[in-house]
Amino acid sequence: MTEPVVTVERVGNVALITLNRPDSMNAVNSALTVALGGAVEELNNDNDLRVGVITGAGRAFSAGADLKAIAKGEAIFDPDHPEWGFAGLVRHFIDKPLIAAVNGFALGGGTEIALACDLIVVSEEAKFGLPEVKRGLIALAGGLIRLPSQIPLKLALEVALTGEPIDAATAARWGMVNRVVPPDQVVQVAMELAQTIAANAPLSVRASKRIMYRSAEFGSEWHDDIWSMNMSEGGPVFASKDAREGPRAFAEKRTPEWKGE
Repeated sequence: MTEPVVTVERVGNVALITLNRPDSMNAVNSALTVALGGAVEELNNDNDLRVGVITGAGRAFSAGADLKAIAKGEAIFDPDHPEWGFAGLVRHFIDKPLIAAVNGFALGGGTEIALACDLIVVSEEAKFGLPEVKRGLIALAGGLIRLPSQIPLKLALEVALTGEPIDAATAARWGMVNRVVPPDQVVQVAMELAQTIAANAPLSVRASKRIMYRSAEFGSEWHDDIWSMNMSEGGPVFASKDAREGPRAFAEKRTPEWKGE
């Protein structure tokens, strides 16, 4: 039987999503795009799942777009959901946290997949990069948009204009990743981080993510509109049952039992 190009394993409240084309270094073709977009949507719609971890099978996280498929004239997008963008992910916003567990090479579109996640745990042996300029292409799957907001502009320009890869230590020094760990601990550490987040109140986590990303829509932190957005997102959280459960559990010295309502 043909193995699925993306697998989803449920571990408590965490979805472990694995890109599963190891022979192609998890290069993104249409099938992977459809499957990954579907997995992210499943995470988004399942109330029992609170966090997603995305990793790659084999020695690579993802080598980016499947250039062999492109050379054959094959599409690499999801025909039913073109709005989700490359890999079914880079324009597919969900308010549940996504953690990239980068176990190896994450070049081109692989870097862009990682940048689209909220947190990144990376192997000491991993490499990032946007080599598109070396091939007469351009990094249109979010790399040129997200990288300058995640590291200083001049460093982002160096990555984009030289096309040269950067190693894990450099990515950490530039503030691009959250953890650098031995290769055999990448998924473990990412799952531990996911489980720490999943133990928190789900409405609080999701609203916090929405507020932090939506703040970029406003010109100033002093503008009334950004504070109105802040209150509109936070109001339902403070009115929720979980907002009463949290202080009650603290007072009673017990673990809170979140309902997500």
